[in-house]
Amino acid sequence: MKRITPGSPGSPARQNERRGSRRCKITQLMRLRPSDPEREHFEDLRGTVSVSRSGVYFHTSEPSYEIGMRLFVTMPYAQHLSTMSREYLAEVVRRDELPTGMYGIGFKILMEMGMQHTYSFSGPPLPRK
Repeated sequence: MKRITPGSPGSPARQNERRGSRRCKITQLMRLRPSDPEREHFEDLRGTVSVSRSGVYFHTSEPSYEIGMRLFVTMPYAQHLSTMSREYLAEVVRRDELPTGMYGIGFKILMEMGMQHTYSFSGPPLPRK
């Protein structure tokens, strides 16, 4: 019986696979923005292409993403008043230039920042005394 070890001739073509968990191809809207106040601010609303427990890959037309850049990521993102999303601190670990002129961006989640609530400050007026 021949034993195949990863990286040896005859092994499956999964070279340089660094993912620690499986990925799911789901689309979920997210809001991304740089966490560094020294960087030029942008806000990007994008759908995910694939998601794992610790990372996300998506396509964007925003050219400002760089490997090592830290982001605030809100997922799932919606503008409904009752939406409860989570905000994460993430780091860009992959940047691909796609044939379409867009960019493929991969980030790893570093930590959860907490729940994000959408509030409406234009509620009913306060009663007068």
